[in-house]
Amino acid sequence: MQFADTIVALITGAPPAPVAWVRLSGPDSFAIARQVLPSFAARPNYAEFGKYIFGEEGYAIAFEEGRSYTGEESVELSIHGALASVRALVDACLAAGARLAEPGEFTRRAFMNGRIDLSEAEAVRDTIDAATERQLRSANAQRSGALRAEIEAIEGLVIDVLAAVEASVDFSEETGPFDVPSALSKLGLAQVRTEKLLSTANTGRIVREGARIALLGRPNVGKSSLFNALLGASRAIVTAVPGTTRDTLEEGLILGGLRAVLTDTAGLRDAQDEVEKIGVGLSKEAGENADLIWFLIDAAEGPSSEDEEFLQAMQRPVLKIANKTDLAPAPQGWLGVSATTGVGLPELIAASEAAFAPVTETLTISSRHTGALLEAKESLEAAIEGLGHDSPSDLITVHLQTSLHALGELTGKTASVDILDQVFSRFCVGK
Repeated sequence: MQFADTIVALITGAPPAPVAWVRLSGPDSFAIARQVLPSFAARPNYAEFGKYIFGEEGYAIAFEEGRSYTGEESVELSIHGALASVRALVDACLAAGARLAEPGEFTRRAFMNGRIDLSEAEAVRDTIDAATERQLRSANAQRSGALRAEIEAIEGLVIDVLAAVEASVDFSEETGPFDVPSALSKLGLAQVRTEKLLSTANTGRIVREGARIALLGRPNVGKSSLFNALLGASRAIVTAVPGTTRDTLEEGLILGGLRAVLTDTAGLRDAQDEVEKIGVGLSKEAGENADLIWFLIDAAEGPSSEDEEFLQAMQRPVLKIANKTDLAPAPQGWLGVSATTGVGLPELIAASEAAFAPVTETLTISSRHTGALLEAKESLEAAIEGLGHDSPSDLITVHLQTSLHALGELTGKTASVDILDQVFSRFCVGK
């Protein structure tokens, strides 16, 4: 796709920095680069050193159309990473005829020009956001085309059946009777592969957004102290008065190699007033929505009968934590920690990571992918049921086409402008 305008933006981190790179992309990239760097000869894939018109020096690398990040004629220009230097270079490019790139516009152009599909474009953003090895592995797998390859394999099975159904209607004399067992086999395989991708949805959420961990326990067992100790800051109010925490607090953090969202909650007990009752209700809701519960007790007091009853009722994975081990040893079967001294915190982090050890898939799907795959799965199921009950061919065709449209949303083949806008709205300028 040919864009008429040439765009420019800083593509490295915000100044100040030792060095910065600015990208031009569009049909006039070489011409604009020559105006700001007169010695520029546009030798493809060659770093040319020269002096800019405003006096600073830097390198320019030319990329021919079809061989750049965006798929367009493009030039990448280096300069010292001072704010004034970067501003001077960008302003010179703007004065020479470029316009400032919009957020995500380089990657959007790469998608529109067929350099990457939509899932790979999303993976660019995930790579930038990656804070753990798990996140980076998942983003790299998607960016390398792993999800696209899987979607195309599913599409191939559906297209084969769709072609056979349409041929049986239009060319029944030439093609002979429609092979229903073969069609059911292919659609069954497509359904299995779709369900396998859908099974990674929760893993994908944990990898991208973080595991939801809720701190639960009776009042004054040290939930807020542990919360603050792990964050390295006093986010939660800590006093010796039971029931101090009446609301939930959430903070994101990295626990070893695990991205997590930690929720501090009000103590579980028979609340004394309306506000505390609401807080206790929110605590129970946080536990129901958590991927992992840290259930705390006071090591000196040990677990109460109410604690044991609550643990038995929980339908979520639980780590049993005995806090304040600087004052008393942990009961048997409980992980001992001290929020005050930090003893046991490395073991707590390791145990939390281990709780998510099954998160080994490199290819996982996002919430957007989940919606499209669910639609594709429903249409596949309808087509399979229709074939099994000898439904009209045109009805089966509709189900198969609907499935293909949903699958196409993942890679961008059938994505609407609204979907594209939603995806690229997450990007910053320069990406």
